[in-house]
Amino acid sequence: MASIKCDLLIIGAGSGGLSLAAGASQMGADVVLLEGHKMGGDCLNHGCVPSKALLASGHIAHTQAHAQAFGIADQAAEVDYAAAKGHVQQVIDTIAPVDSQERFEGFGVRVIREMGRFIGANEVAAGDTTITARRIVVATGSSPFVPPIPGLQDVPYLTNETLWALNERPEHLIVIGGGPIGMEMAQAHRRLGSKVTVLEAQAALGRDDPEAAAFVLERLRNEGIEIREHTAAQAVRQEAGRIVVQTSAGTVSGSHLLVAVGRKPNLDGLNLEAAGVEVGRAGIKVGPDLRSSNPKVYAIGDVAGQGQFTHLAGYHASVVIRSLLFGLPAKTKTNHIPRATYTDPELAQVGLTEAEAQETYAAKLEIARFDYSHNDRAIATRQAEGFIKVMVVKGRPVGATIAGPQAGELISTWSLAIANGMKMSQIAAMVAPYPTISELNKRVAGAYFSPRLFENSAVKRVVRLVQRWLP
Repeated sequence: MASIKCDLLIIGAGSGGLSLAAGASQMGADVVLLEGHKMGGDCLNHGCVPSKALLASGHIAHTQAHAQAFGIADQAAEVDYAAAKGHVQQVIDTIAPVDSQERFEGFGVRVIREMGRFIGANEVAAGDTTITARRIVVATGSSPFVPPIPGLQDVPYLTNETLWALNERPEHLIVIGGGPIGMEMAQAHRRLGSKVTVLEAQAALGRDDPEAAAFVLERLRNEGIEIREHTAAQAVRQEAGRIVVQTSAGTVSGSHLLVAVGRKPNLDGLNLEAAGVEVGRAGIKVGPDLRSSNPKVYAIGDVAGQGQFTHLAGYHASVVIRSLLFGLPAKTKTNHIPRATYTDPELAQVGLTEAEAQETYAAKLEIARFDYSHNDRAIATRQAEGFIKVMVVKGRPVGATIAGPQAGELISTWSLAIANGMKMSQIAAMVAPYPTISELNKRVAGAYFSPRLFENSAVKRVVRLVQRWLP
Protein backbone atom coordinates (compact mmCIF):
# COMPACT_ATOMS: atom_id res chain seq x y z
CA MET A 1 0.00 0.00 0.00
CA ALA A 2 1.37 3.39 -1.04
CA SER A 3 1.72 6.16 1.52
CA ILE A 4 1.29 9.90 0.92
CA LYS A 5 1.82 12.86 3.21
CA CYS A 6 0.19 16.22 2.44
CA ASP A 7 -0.84 19.50 3.98
CA LEU A 8 -4.52 19.14 3.16
CA LEU A 9 -6.69 16.14 2.33
CA ILE A 10 -10.16 16.83 0.97
CA ILE A 11 -12.71 14.03 0.83
CA GLY A 12 -15.31 14.79 -1.83
CA ALA A 13 -15.10 16.63 -5.16
CA GLY A 14 -18.39 18.48 -5.05
CA SER A 15 -18.79 22.25 -4.97
CA GLY A 16 -17.17 22.82 -1.58
CA GLY A 17 -14.34 20.35 -2.05
CA LEU A 18 -13.44 21.64 -5.49
CA SER A 19 -13.49 25.29 -4.41
CA LEU A 20 -11.23 24.51 -1.48
CA ALA A 21 -8.87 22.34 -3.52
CA ALA A 22 -8.46 24.97 -6.23
CA GLY A 23 -7.83 27.81 -3.79
CA ALA A 24 -5.51 25.91 -1.46
CA SER A 25 -3.35 24.38 -4.19
CA GLN A 26 -2.94 27.65 -6.07
CA MET A 27 -1.82 29.35 -2.87
CA GLY A 28 0.91 26.81 -2.30
CA ALA A 29 -0.55 24.01 -0.19
CA ASP A 30 0.11 20.34 -0.97
CA VAL A 31 -3.42 19.08 -1.62
CA VAL A 32 -4.87 15.60 -2.14
CA LEU A 33 -8.48 15.26 -3.31
CA LEU A 34 -10.51 12.03 -3.04
CA GLU A 35 -13.62 11.33 -5.11
CA GLY A 36 -15.16 7.87 -5.47
CA HIS A 37 -17.96 8.93 -7.80
CA LYS A 38 -18.31 11.74 -10.36
CA MET A 39 -16.31 14.94 -10.24
CA GLY A 40 -18.59 17.89 -9.60
CA GLY A 41 -20.74 16.05 -7.09
CA ASP A 42 -24.51 16.13 -6.88
CA CYS A 43 -24.98 19.71 -8.06
CA LEU A 44 -23.42 19.17 -11.48
CA ASN A 45 -24.58 15.63 -12.12
CA HIS A 46 -27.95 15.23 -10.38
CA GLY A 47 -29.05 18.47 -8.77
CA CYS A 48 -28.80 22.18 -9.52
CA VAL A 49 -27.51 21.99 -13.09
CA PRO A 50 -29.76 19.30 -14.63
CA SER A 51 -32.86 20.51 -12.79
CA LYS A 52 -32.45 24.07 -14.07
CA ALA A 53 -31.79 22.76 -17.59
CA LEU A 54 -35.02 20.76 -17.52
CA LEU A 55 -36.91 23.74 -16.10
CA ALA A 56 -35.60 25.75 -19.05
CA SER A 57 -37.08 23.21 -21.48
CA GLY A 58 -40.39 23.41 -19.66
CA HIS A 59 -40.26 27.22 -19.78
CA ILE A 60 -39.86 27.21 -23.56
CA ALA A 61 -42.79 24.82 -23.97
CA HIS A 62 -44.96 26.93 -21.68
CA THR A 63 -44.03 30.19 -23.44
CA GLN A 64 -44.84 28.72 -26.83
CA ALA A 65 -48.29 27.77 -25.63
CA HIS A 66 -48.94 31.16 -23.98
CA ALA A 67 -47.74 33.73 -26.52
CA GLN A 68 -51.02 35.33 -27.63
CA ALA A 69 -50.73 38.23 -25.19
CA PHE A 70 -47.57 39.30 -27.05
CA GLY A 71 -49.26 39.27 -30.44
CA ILE A 72 -48.00 35.81 -31.34
CA ALA A 73 -50.36 32.90 -31.88
CA ASP A 74 -50.45 30.26 -29.17
CA GLN A 75 -49.17 26.92 -30.37
CA ALA A 76 -49.23 23.73 -28.36
CA ALA A 77 -45.65 22.59 -27.88
CA GLU A 78 -44.60 19.30 -29.43
CA VAL A 79 -42.39 17.94 -26.69
CA ASP A 80 -39.69 15.38 -27.33
CA TYR A 81 -38.92 14.34 -23.77
CA ALA A 82 -35.85 12.33 -24.74
CA ALA A 83 -34.49 15.34 -26.64
CA ALA A 84 -35.14 17.53 -23.59
CA LYS A 85 -33.07 15.09 -21.57
CA GLY A 86 -30.43 15.34 -24.28
CA HIS A 87 -30.40 19.09 -23.70
CA VAL A 88 -29.88 18.42 -20.00
CA GLN A 89 -26.92 16.16 -20.70
CA GLN A 90 -25.39 18.69 -23.08
CA VAL A 91 -25.53 21.31 -20.34
CA ILE A 92 -23.82 18.95 -17.90
CA ASP A 93 -21.18 18.08 -20.50
CA THR A 94 -20.49 21.76 -21.16
CA ILE A 95 -19.88 22.53 -17.49
CA ALA A 96 -18.10 19.27 -16.60
CA PRO A 97 -14.62 20.29 -17.84
CA VAL A 98 -14.58 23.06 -15.21
CA ASP A 99 -14.89 20.37 -12.54
CA SER A 100 -12.73 17.76 -14.28
CA GLN A 101 -9.87 15.79 -12.78
CA GLU A 102 -7.55 17.10 -15.48
CA ARG A 103 -8.25 20.72 -14.63
CA PHE A 104 -7.57 20.23 -10.94
CA GLU A 105 -4.45 18.24 -11.60
CA GLY A 106 -3.37 21.26 -13.63
CA PHE A 107 -3.69 23.29 -10.42
CA GLY A 108 -1.31 20.86 -8.74
CA VAL A 109 -3.95 18.86 -6.87
CA ARG A 110 -3.33 15.12 -6.58
CA VAL A 111 -6.72 13.56 -7.43
CA ILE A 112 -7.41 9.99 -6.34
CA ARG A 113 -10.65 8.46 -7.65
CA GLU A 114 -11.40 6.39 -4.57
CA MET A 115 -13.63 6.64 -1.52
CA GLY A 116 -11.92 7.70 1.68
CA ARG A 117 -12.07 5.85 5.02
CA PHE A 118 -10.52 7.11 8.25
CA ILE A 119 -8.02 4.78 9.89
CA GLY A 120 -6.73 7.29 12.42
CA ALA A 121 -7.01 10.84 13.68
CA ASN A 122 -5.26 12.23 10.60
CA GLU A 123 -4.98 9.16 8.38
CA VAL A 124 -7.30 8.05 5.59
CA ALA A 125 -7.21 4.96 3.40
CA ALA A 126 -8.31 5.33 -0.23
CA GLY A 127 -8.03 2.19 -2.33
CA ASP A 128 -4.43 1.03 -2.07
CA THR A 129 -3.21 4.40 -0.77
CA THR A 130 -2.86 5.72 2.76
CA ILE A 131 -2.85 9.50 3.16
CA THR A 132 -1.52 11.25 6.25
CA ALA A 133 -2.55 14.91 6.31
CA ARG A 134 -1.92 17.87 8.56
CA ARG A 135 -5.60 18.79 8.10
CA ILE A 136 -8.55 16.89 6.62
CA VAL A 137 -11.78 18.37 5.25
CA VAL A 138 -14.84 16.18 4.76
CA ALA A 139 -16.94 17.49 1.87
CA THR A 140 -18.93 14.41 0.89
CA GLY A 141 -22.25 16.18 0.36
CA SER A 142 -25.67 14.60 0.68
CA SER A 143 -27.93 12.19 -1.15
CA PRO A 144 -31.71 11.63 -1.44
CA PHE A 145 -33.42 10.47 1.71
CA VAL A 146 -35.77 7.59 1.00
CA PRO A 147 -38.44 7.35 3.71
CA PRO A 148 -39.50 3.97 5.11
CA ILE A 149 -42.89 3.91 3.37
CA PRO A 150 -44.29 0.36 3.30
CA GLY A 151 -43.98 -1.14 -0.17
CA LEU A 152 -41.72 1.59 -1.56
CA GLN A 153 -38.75 -0.73 -1.99
CA ASP A 154 -40.88 -3.10 -4.06
CA VAL A 155 -41.83 -0.60 -6.78
CA PRO A 156 -39.70 1.32 -9.31
CA TYR A 157 -39.28 4.84 -7.99
CA LEU A 158 -37.17 7.81 -9.00
CA THR A 159 -35.02 10.21 -7.01
CA ASN A 160 -33.16 13.31 -8.15
CA GLU A 161 -30.23 10.96 -8.89
CA THR A 162 -32.07 8.46 -11.10
CA LEU A 163 -34.55 10.83 -12.78
CA TRP A 164 -32.01 11.90 -15.39
CA ALA A 165 -31.71 8.41 -16.87
CA LEU A 166 -35.45 8.45 -17.71
CA ASN A 167 -36.00 9.21 -21.41
CA GLU A 168 -39.68 8.37 -21.62
CA ARG A 169 -42.02 11.16 -20.56
CA PRO A 170 -44.11 10.15 -17.56
CA GLU A 171 -47.79 10.02 -18.37
CA HIS A 172 -48.67 10.77 -14.74
CA LEU A 173 -45.87 11.66 -12.33
CA ILE A 174 -46.58 11.34 -8.64
CA VAL A 175 -44.19 13.38 -6.50
CA ILE A 176 -43.84 12.56 -2.82
CA GLY A 177 -42.51 15.75 -1.25
CA GLY A 178 -43.57 19.37 -1.70
CA GLY A 179 -40.25 21.06 -1.05
CA PRO A 180 -38.12 22.92 -3.59
CA ILE A 181 -36.91 19.81 -5.46
CA GLY A 182 -40.38 18.31 -5.64
CA MET A 183 -42.07 21.52 -6.78
CA GLU A 184 -39.43 22.35 -9.39
CA MET A 185 -39.63 18.90 -10.96
CA ALA A 186 -43.42 18.95 -10.74
CA GLN A 187 -43.60 22.16 -12.77
CA ALA A 188 -40.96 21.06 -15.28
CA HIS A 189 -42.83 17.84 -16.02
CA ARG A 190 -46.25 19.51 -16.12
CA ARG A 191 -44.98 21.98 -18.71
CA LEU A 192 -43.47 19.13 -20.72
CA GLY A 193 -46.84 17.42 -20.92
CA SER A 194 -47.10 15.11 -17.91
CA LYS A 195 -49.98 14.98 -15.50
CA VAL A 196 -48.53 15.70 -12.06
CA THR A 197 -49.73 15.08 -8.51
CA VAL A 198 -47.71 16.27 -5.53
CA LEU A 199 -48.22 14.69 -2.11
CA GLU A 200 -46.92 16.65 0.88
CA ALA A 201 -47.40 15.41 4.44
CA GLN A 202 -47.32 18.96 5.83
CA ALA A 203 -47.44 22.31 4.01
CA ALA A 204 -45.90 22.57 0.55
CA LEU A 205 -42.89 24.91 0.51
CA GLY A 206 -43.39 24.90 4.26
CA ARG A 207 -40.01 26.33 5.14
CA ASP A 208 -40.77 29.59 3.36
CA ASP A 209 -42.84 32.64 4.18
CA PRO A 210 -46.49 31.46 4.07
CA GLU A 211 -47.66 34.42 1.95
CA ALA A 212 -44.89 33.91 -0.60
CA ALA A 213 -45.39 30.14 -0.68
CA ALA A 214 -49.15 30.54 -1.19
CA PHE A 215 -48.51 32.92 -4.09
CA VAL A 216 -46.25 30.40 -5.85
CA LEU A 217 -48.47 27.40 -5.14
CA GLU A 218 -51.54 29.13 -6.52
CA ARG A 219 -49.81 29.66 -9.84
CA LEU A 220 -48.55 26.10 -9.96
CA ARG A 221 -52.08 24.87 -9.37
CA ASN A 222 -53.31 27.19 -12.12
CA GLU A 223 -50.98 25.34 -14.50
CA GLY A 224 -52.73 22.10 -13.66
CA ILE A 225 -50.46 20.64 -10.99
CA GLU A 226 -52.47 18.86 -8.32
CA ILE A 227 -50.91 19.68 -4.95
CA ARG A 228 -52.29 17.77 -2.00
CA GLU A 229 -51.03 19.26 1.22
CA HIS A 230 -51.28 17.58 4.63
CA THR A 231 -51.54 14.29 2.75
CA ALA A 232 -49.02 11.70 3.89
CA ALA A 233 -48.01 8.73 1.77
CA GLN A 234 -48.80 5.68 3.89
CA ALA A 235 -48.05 2.80 1.54
CA VAL A 236 -47.02 2.15 -2.06
CA ARG A 237 -47.82 -0.77 -4.36
CA GLN A 238 -47.74 -1.71 -8.02
CA GLU A 239 -51.00 -2.66 -9.60
CA ALA A 240 -51.64 -3.50 -13.27
CA GLY A 241 -48.48 -1.71 -14.36
CA ARG A 242 -49.37 1.42 -12.35
CA ILE A 243 -47.92 2.77 -9.14
CA VAL A 244 -50.52 3.29 -6.46
CA VAL A 245 -49.86 5.45 -3.43
CA GLN A 246 -52.14 5.02 -0.45
CA THR A 247 -52.45 8.33 1.40
CA SER A 248 -54.24 9.64 4.44
CA ALA A 249 -56.92 10.92 2.03
CA GLY A 250 -57.35 8.04 -0.40
CA THR A 251 -55.25 6.60 -3.22
CA VAL A 252 -53.39 8.13 -6.15
CA SER A 253 -52.44 6.09 -9.20
CA GLY A 254 -49.75 7.13 -11.67
CA SER A 255 -47.23 5.88 -14.18
CA HIS A 256 -44.09 7.10 -12.36
CA LEU A 257 -43.12 8.00 -8.80
CA LEU A 258 -40.54 10.59 -7.75
CA VAL A 259 -39.44 10.60 -4.12
CA ALA A 260 -38.27 14.07 -3.07
CA VAL A 261 -38.75 14.32 0.68
CA GLY A 262 -35.32 15.62 1.61
CA ARG A 263 -31.66 14.67 1.77
CA LYS A 264 -29.29 12.93 4.16
CA PRO A 265 -25.58 13.59 4.74
CA ASN A 266 -23.17 11.19 3.05
CA LEU A 267 -21.40 9.60 6.00
CA ASP A 268 -21.49 5.89 5.16
CA GLY A 269 -18.11 4.25 4.87
CA LEU A 270 -16.12 7.18 6.26
CA ASN A 271 -15.43 5.34 9.55
CA LEU A 272 -15.50 8.65 11.41
CA GLU A 273 -15.27 6.84 14.74
CA ALA A 274 -11.65 5.98 13.99
CA ALA A 275 -10.88 9.71 13.84
CA GLY A 276 -12.90 10.65 16.90
CA VAL A 277 -15.31 12.73 14.83
CA GLU A 278 -18.75 13.15 16.40
CA VAL A 279 -21.86 12.90 14.25
CA GLY A 280 -25.32 14.33 14.81
CA ARG A 281 -28.63 13.83 13.08
CA ALA A 282 -27.93 16.53 10.48
CA GLY A 283 -24.33 15.51 9.80
CA ILE A 284 -20.89 16.00 11.30
CA LYS A 285 -21.01 18.14 14.42
CA VAL A 286 -18.99 21.30 13.83
CA GLY A 287 -18.51 24.63 15.52
CA PRO A 288 -18.75 28.07 13.89
CA ASP A 289 -15.24 27.48 12.54
CA LEU A 290 -16.46 24.26 10.86
CA ARG A 291 -14.00 22.22 12.92
CA SER A 292 -15.21 18.87 14.22
CA SER A 293 -14.55 17.24 17.60
CA ASN A 294 -11.21 16.22 16.08
CA PRO A 295 -9.30 19.52 15.71
CA LYS A 296 -7.55 18.20 12.60
CA VAL A 297 -10.82 17.41 10.80
CA TYR A 298 -13.24 19.95 9.31
CA ALA A 299 -16.56 19.50 7.51
CA ILE A 300 -18.03 21.78 4.85
CA GLY A 301 -21.14 21.82 2.68
CA ASP A 302 -24.14 19.54 3.12
CA VAL A 303 -22.30 17.10 5.38
CA ALA A 304 -21.71 19.85 7.95
CA GLY A 305 -25.43 19.94 8.73
CA GLN A 306 -25.90 23.71 8.35
CA GLY A 307 -27.86 23.71 5.09
CA GLN A 308 -27.89 22.02 1.71
CA PHE A 309 -26.99 24.63 -0.88
CA THR A 310 -24.15 24.67 -3.39
CA HIS A 311 -23.41 28.31 -2.63
CA LEU A 312 -23.24 27.51 1.09
CA ALA A 313 -20.61 24.86 0.40
CA GLY A 314 -18.60 27.40 -1.58
CA TYR A 315 -18.92 29.89 1.26
CA HIS A 316 -17.75 27.26 3.76
CA ALA A 317 -14.68 26.67 1.61
CA SER A 318 -13.86 30.39 1.66
CA VAL A 319 -14.13 30.41 5.46
CA VAL A 320 -12.01 27.35 6.31
CA ILE A 321 -9.21 28.24 3.90
CA ARG A 322 -8.22 31.12 6.21
CA SER A 323 -7.71 28.70 9.07
CA LEU A 324 -6.22 25.86 7.04
CA LEU A 325 -3.62 27.88 5.14
CA PHE A 326 -2.85 30.86 7.34
CA GLY A 327 -3.82 29.72 10.84
CA LEU A 328 -6.19 32.66 11.14
CA PRO A 329 -9.43 32.50 13.13
CA ALA A 330 -12.48 32.22 10.91
CA LYS A 331 -16.13 31.66 11.70
CA THR A 332 -19.22 31.18 9.60
CA LYS A 333 -22.29 33.38 9.61
CA THR A 334 -25.66 32.15 8.43
CA ASN A 335 -27.90 35.22 8.32
CA HIS A 336 -26.70 36.28 4.86
CA ILE A 337 -27.03 32.89 3.14
CA PRO A 338 -29.86 33.09 0.58
CA ARG A 339 -32.02 30.30 -0.75
CA ALA A 340 -34.17 30.13 -3.85
CA THR A 341 -36.76 27.85 -5.39
CA TYR A 342 -36.62 28.09 -9.18
CA THR A 343 -40.23 27.51 -10.01
CA ASP A 344 -42.03 30.06 -12.17
CA PRO A 345 -42.59 32.35 -10.32
CA GLU A 346 -39.44 32.02 -8.25
CA LEU A 347 -39.29 32.21 -4.48
CA ALA A 348 -36.24 33.54 -2.64
CA GLN A 349 -35.34 34.26 0.96
CA VAL A 350 -32.39 35.60 2.92
CA GLY A 351 -32.17 36.29 6.62
CA LEU A 352 -35.32 36.23 8.72
CA THR A 353 -38.82 35.68 7.37
CA GLU A 354 -41.54 38.05 8.55
CA ALA A 355 -42.69 35.59 11.22
CA GLU A 356 -39.15 34.95 12.44
CA ALA A 357 -38.38 38.66 12.55
CA GLN A 358 -41.61 39.39 14.41
CA GLU A 359 -40.75 36.76 17.00
CA THR A 360 -37.22 38.11 17.40
CA TYR A 361 -37.77 41.88 17.29
CA ALA A 362 -41.47 42.41 18.01
CA ALA A 363 -42.31 46.14 18.04
CA LYS A 364 -38.87 47.12 16.70
CA LEU A 365 -39.66 45.47 13.37
CA GLU A 366 -40.78 47.40 10.29
CA ILE A 367 -41.86 45.80 7.01
CA ALA A 368 -41.12 47.49 3.69
CA ARG A 369 -43.02 46.14 0.70
CA PHE A 370 -43.21 46.75 -3.04
CA ASP A 371 -45.22 44.90 -5.68
CA TYR A 372 -44.12 43.81 -9.15
CA SER A 373 -47.28 45.43 -10.52
CA HIS A 374 -45.57 48.84 -10.14
CA ASN A 375 -42.41 47.81 -12.01
CA ASP A 376 -42.41 48.98 -15.63
CA ARG A 377 -40.17 46.20 -16.93
CA ALA A 378 -42.39 43.57 -15.32
CA ILE A 379 -45.43 45.20 -16.91
CA ALA A 380 -43.71 45.26 -20.33
CA THR A 381 -42.91 41.55 -20.15
CA ARG A 382 -46.28 40.63 -18.63
CA GLN A 383 -44.66 39.39 -15.44
CA ALA A 384 -46.22 41.95 -13.14
CA GLU A 385 -47.29 39.55 -10.41
CA GLY A 386 -45.29 39.13 -7.25
CA PHE A 387 -43.87 41.11 -4.38
CA ILE A 388 -40.80 41.86 -2.32
CA LYS A 389 -40.87 42.55 1.37
CA VAL A 390 -37.93 43.48 3.56
CA MET A 391 -37.77 43.10 7.31
CA VAL A 392 -36.06 46.16 8.80
CA VAL A 393 -34.82 46.87 12.33
CA LYS A 394 -33.31 50.28 13.19
CA GLY A 395 -32.87 51.10 9.53
CA ARG A 396 -31.04 47.91 8.62
CA PRO A 397 -32.47 44.89 6.77
CA VAL A 398 -32.55 41.65 8.75
CA GLY A 399 -34.38 39.60 6.13
CA ALA A 400 -35.95 39.73 2.68
CA THR A 401 -38.61 37.66 0.94
CA ILE A 402 -39.17 37.82 -2.81
CA ALA A 403 -41.83 35.96 -4.78
CA GLY A 404 -41.89 36.64 -8.49
CA PRO A 405 -39.80 36.59 -11.68
CA GLN A 406 -36.03 36.63 -11.13
CA ALA A 407 -36.41 36.42 -7.36
CA GLY A 408 -33.24 34.33 -7.20
CA GLU A 409 -31.31 37.13 -8.90
CA LEU A 410 -32.85 39.94 -6.85
CA ILE A 411 -32.15 38.32 -3.48
CA SER A 412 -28.37 38.78 -3.92
CA THR A 413 -28.66 42.49 -3.15
CA TRP A 414 -30.15 41.72 0.24
CA SER A 415 -27.51 39.08 0.99
CA LEU A 416 -24.90 41.76 0.28
CA ALA A 417 -26.70 44.23 2.52
CA ILE A 418 -27.07 41.83 5.45
CA ALA A 419 -23.52 40.48 5.12
CA ASN A 420 -22.09 43.98 5.35
CA GLY A 421 -24.49 45.52 7.84
CA MET A 422 -25.73 48.02 5.28
CA LYS A 423 -28.54 50.48 5.90
CA MET A 424 -31.70 50.89 3.87
CA SER A 425 -30.45 54.35 2.92
CA GLN A 426 -27.52 52.74 1.11
CA ILE A 427 -29.87 50.55 -0.92
CA ALA A 428 -32.04 53.59 -1.68
CA ALA A 429 -28.93 55.41 -2.93
CA MET A 430 -28.34 52.74 -5.57
CA VAL A 431 -29.18 53.70 -9.15
CA ALA A 432 -30.68 50.84 -11.15
CA PRO A 433 -30.93 51.04 -14.94
CA TYR A 434 -34.42 51.69 -16.27
CA PRO A 435 -36.40 49.66 -17.03
CA THR A 436 -35.20 46.59 -15.14
CA ILE A 437 -36.61 44.14 -12.66
CA SER A 438 -33.70 45.10 -10.41
CA GLU A 439 -35.40 48.45 -9.74
CA LEU A 440 -37.62 46.54 -7.31
CA ASN A 441 -34.82 46.49 -4.75
CA LYS A 442 -34.38 50.25 -4.92
CA ARG A 443 -38.13 50.86 -4.91
CA VAL A 444 -38.74 48.75 -1.81
CA ALA A 445 -36.04 50.78 -0.04
CA GLY A 446 -37.85 53.89 -1.23
CA ALA A 447 -41.10 52.49 0.16
CA TYR A 448 -39.38 52.22 3.53
CA PHE A 449 -38.55 55.93 3.51
CA SER A 450 -41.75 57.24 1.90
CA PRO A 451 -43.76 57.64 5.13
CA ARG A 452 -40.80 59.35 6.76
CA LEU A 453 -40.59 61.90 3.95
CA PHE A 454 -44.07 62.32 2.53
CA GLU A 455 -46.22 61.78 5.62
CA ASN A 456 -44.04 63.68 8.05
CA SER A 457 -45.45 67.01 9.25
CA ALA A 458 -42.04 68.17 10.51
CA VAL A 459 -40.52 67.68 7.07
CA LYS A 460 -43.32 69.68 5.51
CA ARG A 461 -42.84 72.53 7.99
CA VAL A 462 -39.12 72.67 7.26
CA VAL A 463 -39.74 72.71 3.50
CA ARG A 464 -42.25 75.56 3.82
CA LEU A 465 -39.81 77.52 6.01
CA VAL A 466 -36.93 77.04 3.60
CA GLN A 467 -39.08 78.01 0.65
CA ARG A 468 -39.82 81.38 2.29
CA TRP A 469 -36.16 82.25 2.53
CA LEU A 470 -34.90 80.86 -0.75
CA PRO A 471 -34.27 83.67 -3.32
